[in-house]
Amino acid sequence: MIFLDVLIIVFLFLLFGVSHTILASNKLKENLVNVIGDKIAFYRLFYNISSLIILVALYEIAPKPNLIIYDLQYPLDIIVFSLQVISIIGFFWASKGIGIMEFLGINQIFRYFDKSYNTNDLDEKSFLKLNGAYKYSRHPIYLFSILFLGFRPTMDLFYLVMFISITLYFYIGSFYEEKKLVEKYGVEYKEYQKKVPRIFPIKLGGLN
Repeated sequence: MIFLDVLIIVFLFLLFGVSHTILASNKLKENLVNVIGDKIAFYRLFYNISSLIILVALYEIAPKPNLIIYDLQYPLDIIVFSLQVISIIGFFWASKGIGIMEFLGINQIFRYFDKSYNTNDLDEKSFLKLNGAYKYSRHPIYLFSILFLGFRPTMDLFYLVMFISITLYFYIGSFYEEKKLVEKYGVEYKEYQKKVPRIFPIKLGGLN
């Protein structure tokens, strides 16, 4: 029964990963631009809201086996919680320079009503970030998100499977994301890939 529960949880998160990747693809966005023009400005907000709804729905219907993997006691629980807080600080450090209003999709709507929206931006005006946390990891937001999710004083089976699924999604998704970055920034991004590890700030040979 527990094995079946795990398979269902993995399948549900796989569905989320596939839908999230399809909705984020440039090809889909380019096709939308051909159909709706500058109304693509609303897409980023739609994408964020729909992703949140799908994730919450999958969480609600997923089985949650009543199996505790570990439950850390004092002082280990405080140490792990402190590491979790540090990872939150790291997340905000990595997010520095990324406009939250642009990320959420609000700025795009303002530009649409100002009639200044550039459809070449698709759903987001982006720029290449190579400084700050990006000097150590090409995807520092993924890195600190993984650390935040992983540093947990109490771990049950559902959370562990969810954590592994999300970590794999971040890693696999980074390949699709970097394909788009190479297309946009060319040689500059390829050189960056050679110098800086993908997610974890250590060199892992061909995995980076």
